[in-house]
Amino acid sequence: FKDLSFRYAKDTPWILRNINLVFKKGETIGFIGVTGSGKSTLLDILMGLLIPTEGALLVDGIPITRKNRSMWQMHISHVPQTIYLSDNTIKENIAFGIEREQIEDLRVMKAADQAQITETIESWKGKYKTFVGERGIQLSGGQRQRIGIARALYKDSNVLVLDEATSALDNQTEQKIMQQISKLKNEQTVFIIAHRITTLKKCDKI
Repeated sequence: FKDLSFRYAKDTPWILRNINLVFKKGETIGFIGVTGSGKSTLLDILMGLLIPTEGALLVDGIPITRKNRSMWQMHISHVPQTIYLSDNTIKENIAFGIEREQIEDLRVMKAADQAQITETIESWKGKYKTFVGERGIQLSGGQRQRIGIARALYKDSNVLVLDEATSALDNQTEQKIMQQISKLKNEQTVFIIAHRITTLKKCDKI
């Protein structure tokens, strides 16, 4: 982020002002702060969902613009606080957007294991072929979040963005997931927004 500032319109307050930050490939970076402090806005700019009002987001020295942001977004997996699930099987929701015949079962199971939801899936009669219902109505909030995390890990992108992605989980499950995420160091660059400082204890920067 170089001299980056952002506001939604000319007559609205600045959300971010003169932000200068440098992140290296393979780092895990945590963001913590009160509601409304600009955490999600900053990561929306990082993901190319918002364009800076002033300054720039640069990747390898190249500014991300409306013209090239789709190429940058191909390198990103995002886990939002609220997970969208299609009325399909667990397997298809983890390998979201992949044609059914092209889904790699072992990769699905590895992602589920990293997201600490294998035991739950294995306890269901249909296992990975269990249907989740419309918008995941058959699952709890914590189960939906873990499916969302497994989906991002299945995609295996260069950049992983977790925006309050473990807020519906108990501390023990959250810590197990964060341990798995910490093993991705040097493979993926991870950005985490959290309300609990304990969630971020394995980060390189906070």
